[in-house]
Amino acid sequence: MTHVNGTPPFRCLVTGATGYIGGRLVPELLDAGHQVRCLARSPGKLRDHPWAGGVEVVRGDVTDEASVREAMEGIDVAYYLVHALGTGKDFERTDRRAAEIFGAQARAAGVRRIVYLGGLTPRGVPEHELSPHLRSRAEVGAILMASGVPTTVLRAAVIIGSGSASFEMLRYLTERLPVMVTPSWVRTRIQPIAVRDVLRYLVGSAGMPSEVNRAFDIGGTDIVTYRDMMRRYAAVAGLPRRLIVPVPVLTPGLSSHWVGLVTPVPHSIARPLAESLRHEVVCDEHDIASYVPDPPGSPIGVDRALALALQRVRDAGVTTRWSSASVPGAPSDPLPTDPDWAGGSLYTDLRELAVDATPQALWRVIEGVGGENGWYSFPLAWAVRGWADRLVGGVGLRRGRRDAHRLRVGDSLDFWRVEEIEHGRLLRLRAEMRLPGLAWLEMYAEQDGDGRTRYRQRALFHPHGLLGHAYWWSVSPFHAVVFGGMARNIARAAADLPAKRTPAHQV
Repeated sequence: MTHVNGTPPFRCLVTGATGYIGGRLVPELLDAGHQVRCLARSPGKLRDHPWAGGVEVVRGDVTDEASVREAMEGIDVAYYLVHALGTGKDFERTDRRAAEIFGAQARAAGVRRIVYLGGLTPRGVPEHELSPHLRSRAEVGAILMASGVPTTVLRAAVIIGSGSASFEMLRYLTERLPVMVTPSWVRTRIQPIAVRDVLRYLVGSAGMPSEVNRAFDIGGTDIVTYRDMMRRYAAVAGLPRRLIVPVPVLTPGLSSHWVGLVTPVPHSIARPLAESLRHEVVCDEHDIASYVPDPPGSPIGVDRALALALQRVRDAGVTTRWSSASVPGAPSDPLPTDPDWAGGSLYTDLRELAVDATPQALWRVIEGVGGENGWYSFPLAWAVRGWADRLVGGVGLRRGRRDAHRLRVGDSLDFWRVEEIEHGRLLRLRAEMRLPGLAWLEMYAEQDGDGRTRYRQRALFHPHGLLGHAYWWSVSPFHAVVFGGMARNIARAAADLPAKRTPAHQV
C-alpha cells in the first residue's frame, strides 16, 4: 500500500483525539492513507465518532509513563496535541513533565517524528513577559525538539474554525453586542489561520525529512487586528456595522470575565486567549511551504475562513468544538452501581411517568434536550444555576450542543457531558458544574410488560463532606418543580409529537 503522495503510509499516534484539533485530525490522517492509534484517558468518548471503527484506541495519559510507552510501540509519527492549561497553578509543571515523558518514550520506541501544535509567540518579547499559556507552549516545543526525535513544532496564533474557542468568542461578542466597550488588545495585530490549513500542515508534517527538527510559524494570508476581525465577521454574517470602543483599563483578567459573561467560553479558557493577544503575533516566516506546499487558494484568508466556519455552524455540521475535551479537573469517578454502593451516601431523585407516545417519539425528545431546546422545566431556575456556576469559575449553562439533534458519548451539553448513550433507550449525563460532590442525570425511554411507553428520570448525587450534604438538602425543596416539571413536560412533548409534522431531522 502506498500513501497518496507515493510514500508508504505511516503508523500515527494521536494524543488529544477527544479535543477540538485531535478529533478533526484523525479522519484527515485516515483519508491520507495512514494508520491511526489514539491515546485517550477515556476511550469510550471516542466510541460514537464516525471514524471510531477505523482506528485503534488505547487507554492512557501523557503523564503516565507506562501507558505512553505502550502506546508508542510500532509508531512512526506521534502527534502531541494536549496541554494541561486550566488544571491548576502547576499546569506548567504538568506540561513540562508530560512533554519529557512523551519525548523520552518516543525516542525509546524509535519513533521517526513528533508533530506538535503550539502557540505563535511574539518576537522580541522576553520570556518572563509572555503569558503562562504561551510560555508553557513554547517550553513544550523546546522539550520535544531536544528529545532526540526529529520534531515539527507548528506555531499558530488564532485558529478560525467552526466550534473553536477563538471563533466562538468572536462570534458571540460580535452578534450579541452591536456597541462594544472592549479591552485594548482588540487593536493588537494578529495573523489568524483557518482550521483546515492547520490540519493540512499537521498531516503534511508527518512526511518531513529526518533532518528537520524545528519550529514553523503558520498563519493565513491576512494580518489584522481583533477589531478588524469583529467587523469582518459582522459583514460575513450580514450584521450591521459594529461600534467598537477600546478601553485601556480592561486588563486580560477583567476582560476574560467580561468575555465569560457575554459568550459561552468560560473565564478559564477566555483568559489565556485574551492574554495571548496582549502582544503582536505575526508570522516571521512561511518556511513550512517548502515541506508542505500550499495548494491553490491556500492559505485561506480571514474572510473566507470566517465564512466557512459560519456556514458549518448554520448547516449544523460542526464536528468538534472547543468543549469537546473534558473540563480540566472534571470528575471521572464511575457511576455508583445499583442497588448498593459502598462509596458512601448517594441521594436519588426518581421520577416515572406513563407516556402516551411511542418509545421512539419519547427518545427524540430526550436526545433533543439542552441547548436551544432547554430543559423542559422552570427556565429561570436553570438560568440562575448556570449563572451561579459561571460566577464561581464553572462552565455555566451556555456551552449548548455540538449538534442540535444528535448526541454522542463525550459531547458537552450545557453544564453536563454525555457519559453514556444507548440510542433509543438511555441518556446519562454527568455534571461538570462546580458542585460539592458528583452528580448524574439519567433519562430512559422504556416499555413496560404491557407494551406501554414509560419515561424514567433519575438524578443522582454523591456528596463530598458536610457541604455536599448541606447542598443536597438546600436544593431538594426545588426538585418537585425542576425535576418533576421536567419529567411531565418531556412526557407531554413526546405525546404531542405525533400530532405535529415530524421535522425531517427527526425521521
